[in-house]
Amino acid sequence: MTKISELSVGETARIVGFAEAGKGYRRKLLTMGLTPGAEIGITRVAPMGDPVEIRVRGFALSLRKEEAAALDVEKV
Repeated sequence: MTKISELSVGETARIVGFAEAGKGYRRKLLTMGLTPGAEIGITRVAPMGDPVEIRVRGFALSLRKEEAAALDVEKV
């Protein structure tokens, strides 16, 4: 497993679960369509690394570092 922060722009990953430390963000992420098995693509990363824009289920979504760190992903 890897974190979104370790991915580069243009890479694709699949969500495999949620980090133990990210329990506070779990419900929020689920309501945004970030469910296990969903594929995401890294679209843009801000110069300071926060926020990161991802493409999921056909729409663009910006996540802060804390929110992105709550996701466990695997490269596709």
